[in-house]
This record gives sequence, C-alpha cells and structure tokens, in this order.
Amino acid sequence: MSQNDELARVKLRIRALTERTVARGCTEAEAMTAAEMVGRLLQRYALSMDEVDVRREPCVQIEVPIGGQRRRPIDACVPALARFCDCKVWLARNSETVNYIFFGFETDTALAAYLFAVIERAISTELSGFRKRTRSVTGVTLRRASSSFQGGLASRVADRLDVMHTEREASVAMQRATGTALMLIRHQVVEAAFQAKNVRLRSLPGLSLRRNAAFRAGQEAGERVNLRPPIETGETGLLI
Repeated sequence: MSQNDELARVKLRIRALTERTVARGCTEAEAMTAAEMVGRLLQRYALSMDEVDVRREPCVQIEVPIGGQRRRPIDACVPALARFCDCKVWLARNSETVNYIFFGFETDTALAAYLFAVIERAISTELSGFRKRTRSVTGVTLRRASSSFQGGLASRVADRLDVMHTEREASVAMQRATGTALMLIRHQVVEAAFQAKNVRLRSLPGLSLRRNAAFRAGQEAGERVNLRPPIETGETGLLI
C-alpha cells in the first residue's frame, strides 16, 4: 500500500469514527469503544505522513457548542484533550452562545471534537451513578459533592490524556527515524497557521476543585473512562 493510500485510508477511518456518536444512535458502550481508536489513529496518521504532507496540510477549526455561559467540569480536561490531539483550543463567547474552538489539521480537530463529546457523555453517566449511590445526600451538600466528583473525574481524564500523548510521541519516535522531527514540524505548521489568524486570547482562571471524598470518587471514575487504543487485527497494519 502506498503512503498516499495509507493516508487516505486513515482519514476514512477517522471520518467513520467521528460519526459514531451517542447522538447518532450509538449506545454509550459503542461510543466508548470507538473512542479507544483515537490514540491509535493519531499515531497511524503521524507514521503515514512525510514532511511534504505535513507542510501542505491545511489547518481548520471546529466549533463545539457547550451550551450556557457558565464554566463546566469538562473544562478541566479540555487543554489536555487539545494537546492529545495536537490542536490549539480556545473559548469563544458572544451574547448567545459559547463555543470551544479546536484549531489544527482536519483529522486532529475532528477527533478532538469527537473525544470531547465522549468525555462529556462519560461525565454525565458517571455523575448519575454517583448520585444514585449517595441518595442520602441532598440540597447544597449534594450540589457541592456532585461538582467535586465531576472535577475529580475530569482531572483524572486530563492526566491520562497527557500520559497517553507522551507515550504516543515516544512510540512514533521509536518506530520512525524522522518521527520526532516530523512531530516538531507538525507543531510548527499549526502554530504558524494559528498566529496568522491573529486571534487574541486571554487566560481564564483555573477551576476551584474541592479535593474531598467526592473528588477522589470522581478520579476513580475517570480511571474507568476507556480511552486506550484498540487491539489490532491479525492483518498487519489494519485497525479494528
């Protein structure tokens, strides 16, 4: 299979993956299984490109609406998610909507938006289970415990994404002599395209997290969120 054919194949798999969402009829379990492919697809994509491919790859942006004007627990893992997918990310507000903007290569932004939806769904599902397990807690105490739980889950997912990102880059570097140089070029291309947009950003204050029992329970739930790459099939080079 030629390099161009491999790139085209990976892009087709990425498009198919991003279409497998709960909103489109997938069960949550199926969506989480699909999420496992993100890391492996990103690695395969990096291994399939050469310097010419990287330099001519256009950068795009995807808007992910979050609903409402208030910050949410998933915000705690968005920077790590963007790093994992080699994207820039920022929050865009106007009088009516708030969107996360993921900016980078088309494949990377598509996977970032997809993984955002999967993590958001996992937080909602795990929170429902947490509340059922703590029926004796009500009112303000429940709201605070729920916030801590979600914060713990998001922070643990963020930590895992950062570790997986480091592992992926190390794996690419080991499998390909020019892997490290290509990854640096990818980062430079995205950075240059981002600077050309003249987007003015300002830092947001960090989320206040109560590191209590509910927070620790959330971290345990964050460990259960299935983000790992899948097992390959017996046919060399194919992804399940």
